[in-house]
Amino acid sequence: MSTTPVNSTPQEKQILHPRNLHRDRYNFKVLCKSNPALKPFVAVNRYDIESIDFTNPEAVKALNKALLKHFYGVDSWDIPDGYLCPPIPGRADYIHYLADLLAESNNGVVPTGNKVKILDIGTGANVVYPLIGSSAYDWKFVGTEVDLIALASAKNIIALNKHLRDKIDIRRQASKTNIFNGIINGGEVFDASICNPPFHASALEAKDATETKWKKLGVNPNQKTPLNFGGQKTELWYPGGEAAFITRMIEESAVIPENCKWFTTLVSKKETVPIVQRALTRVRAINVKTINMAQGQKASRILAWTFLG
Repeated sequence: MSTTPVNSTPQEKQILHPRNLHRDRYNFKVLCKSNPALKPFVAVNRYDIESIDFTNPEAVKALNKALLKHFYGVDSWDIPDGYLCPPIPGRADYIHYLADLLAESNNGVVPTGNKVKILDIGTGANVVYPLIGSSAYDWKFVGTEVDLIALASAKNIIALNKHLRDKIDIRRQASKTNIFNGIINGGEVFDASICNPPFHASALEAKDATETKWKKLGVNPNQKTPLNFGGQKTELWYPGGEAAFITRMIEESAVIPENCKWFTTLVSKKETVPIVQRALTRVRAINVKTINMAQGQKASRILAWTFLG
């Protein structure tokens, strides 16, 4: 989640996508009406600005519930303890940049409606990408998940929000090594796939990264307070890190070149880019794009490729 502590000066969010609904500072009065449980966590900081303590996982979850209800019409949302609680503004940015990508082959017009079908690899317990995309553009989604607890959580969120049942389908990935294999039905075609891959190479690397985040916040990483930088093994790390995961994704995509018009993924580490670009050269992707994004002090990018003309 965001690494902005309660006593920091909030930055203007002008670097977010122009259509991102979260470019302005949070209006906590409005958000507390959407989720009254958020109110106890809101306080005026030393800059005389209302905020929450982003090191408090319950505060972060309450904020996410409010954002999803107020901006995206999600009446019921929750995640199991210890699972990834994602930053909503950053997740929305991916969806909007994806919309721009799809517009390029649609006479510059962003395609909307349920004829647009998106595959979300590793949708997680939070199923946030489909929630945002179905609300913002009325797209249909298929979310995949290998973790059984996350799978049950995602399905429960959809079941509790009746208006989403025909828009979002959650499928189990039975294999811990496969990405597309075993998910896409014969003849099924997606306009795009999206993914926020695990970017650590091991549990130890993930733990060290979490402790570094705590230190930047001036918090003792050895404290027993639950971390708001939640996440399970499948969410945080993969043998070989994000470069290995994305390379596997690229190799599998080459086997189903006509089942997805655009394959896309987030790439967190800039040193990963040349590695996966070489993999795309090997599989002879016809068109490759790198879309730069930034939220706060963190820079990331979307890698997109297609085998279609």
